Amino acid sequence: MSIAQITDRGPTADGDIAITPQATRPGSDIHRGIDALRAWVEEVAALTEPDRIVWCDGSLAESDRLTKQLVADGTLIRLNPEWRPNSFLARTDPDDVARVESRTFICTSDEEDAGPTNNWVAPDAMRTELDGVFAGSMRGRTMYVVPFSLGPVGGRLSQLGVQLTDSEYAVLSMGVMTRMGDRVLDLIESGEPWVATVHSVGAPLAPGQEDVAWPCNATKYIVQFPETREVWSYGSGYGGNAILAKKCFALRIASVMGREKGWLAEHMLLIKLTDPRGRSFHIAAAFPSACGKTNLAMLRPSLPGWRVETLGDDIAWLRPGDDGRLWAINPEAGFFGVAPGTGESTNVTAVETLWGNTIFTNVALRDDGDVWWEGLTDTPPAHLLDWRGEDWTPESGRPAAHPNSRFTVAAAQCPQMSDDWEVPDGVPIDAILFGGRRATNVPLVVEATDWRHGVFIGATISSEKTAAAEGTVGELRRDPFAMLPFCGYNMADHWAHWLSIGEKLRFDRAPRMFQVNWFRKGPEGDFLWPGFGENARVLAWIAARLTGEVEAETSPIGRLPVLDDLNVDGLDLADGALERLFAVDTASWGAEADLTEEFFARFGKRLPAALSTELAALRYRLART
Repeated sequence: MSIAQITDRGPTADGDIAITPQATRPGSDIHRGIDALRAWVEEVAALTEPDRIVWCDGSLAESDRLTKQLVADGTLIRLNPEWRPNSFLARTDPDDVARVESRTFICTSDEEDAGPTNNWVAPDAMRTELDGVFAGSMRGRTMYVVPFSLGPVGGRLSQLGVQLTDSEYAVLSMGVMTRMGDRVLDLIESGEPWVATVHSVGAPLAPGQEDVAWPCNATKYIVQFPETREVWSYGSGYGGNAILAKKCFALRIASVMGREKGWLAEHMLLIKLTDPRGRSFHIAAAFPSACGKTNLAMLRPSLPGWRVETLGDDIAWLRPGDDGRLWAINPEAGFFGVAPGTGESTNVTAVETLWGNTIFTNVALRDDGDVWWEGLTDTPPAHLLDWRGEDWTPESGRPAAHPNSRFTVAAAQCPQMSDDWEVPDGVPIDAILFGGRRATNVPLVVEATDWRHGVFIGATISSEKTAAAEGTVGELRRDPFAMLPFCGYNMADHWAHWLSIGEKLRFDRAPRMFQVNWFRKGPEGDFLWPGFGENARVLAWIAARLTGEVEAETSPIGRLPVLDDLNVDGLDLADGALERLFAVDTASWGAEADLTEEFFARFGKRLPAALSTELAALRYRLART
């Protein structure tokens, strides 16, 4: 039978189907309905030529069946159930270990809509390329139909999608990272719109050809068509290249959807901060990579009586509410976190989350069947099998785990998850933080004077390069709103959209915006601030600002704490460290203003006038200091 003849859910999990080509490709602004889904599945199958099609139901039985299959195929290694129950290790091809930004494309009709920070190819030209590489790409394999929801199923801001993939590893990962299965198909059948995503590892099998443990292709494409709500990914089985609900949909496609519909899709963590009096504050924070994002998402405060609960560690969708506040959800159902650097001394909550039911990728294997990575413990084991499966000892002179090795685990397993992390309408946001890794210039914390100033801070977030291999030491690596690799449209239009969102919020209910920097260094190159759990002291000052309990000092770059209001009791800070943490050098900030003007110039006439005005105002305040 053909898919068009399937009455409810498609074929059974073990059923083969005949494939009838269809002439139409999803081309409308929004894909709706089960009939459109069946036609699309049939069309993609006609192009990719899988041996069979399986419609996934998201059940535990399905997950168990796939894991057993992958263990038998050698793709997964079952870990010692005594140490890590129901957990597995995957080793990828050495050439398939990370997102491939140089092969990530935004295909819009007008190149200017993609902007200068995205790789752009005209949609028709890219479709021609993709038709060539996807033709027959699933021969000898199974194509899985994975219906999923980003956000709680049926939630006010939740969105539906369907991923077609020939990777069982991707199916398992989607089952952790999204709400997946029959409940989503029920909504699609009722007429709810869905986003179309297609993934192939690009490794077809000839009859009788033996498969490899990690199939992939040297040629890779990660392509977003924002105007038609499509993602096409080819050649990689790894992470965000294969889990298309994550960066591809939840940020690149969703950011465009949000711009059109009046909400925001952002690379932000979400936490709930509760003070000793029981008052709670919801905080969103945008941090580029290597800036302590996961540590903040799962922070255990050093201050007695303070508590941080996790709502999300990576992505937030935010919408203006009828009450004039900004509301947010975490659209994901799991964590896809970087393993190295995650340990008892840096993020004990993450370590406790990984007790079982976890897929580890490219970490090292201990002799007792458990896993290890740099930073998990202070002392490494005497012997391991490294991420390539090769013998390793502390004298080997190379990392045991790949620097981008990962864990995939359900968020509900985190012991610090907030009770309201899955509230369908989301939580009201009280504060937004922007962070970067800055050894100089940027204070420990500074408050924006208003929404427009906050958008200016978000647009100018950067980190300093710290190694000669990365370029000139001290050179700024721009990552506005921590969205540089993830915004699905022109970044200048993204800033304009943030400004427009502010106009929909009540002045007295809009989130306050802050910039934080845990990484400022002294003249000897030592960190001035201890970081980690002590960052709760900065959060406590932010909470005091929200309640009006403390005043702030005016500076050319924003509002700074009165030093006596920042609780540093018990900290062993170096002499003068606190003053240096908040020092504002006008000459250095003047040079930074010049670099900001140079960066803004890349966006030409698309740059919002409000940000040019903010830059001019910064220069004026610096000149008067």
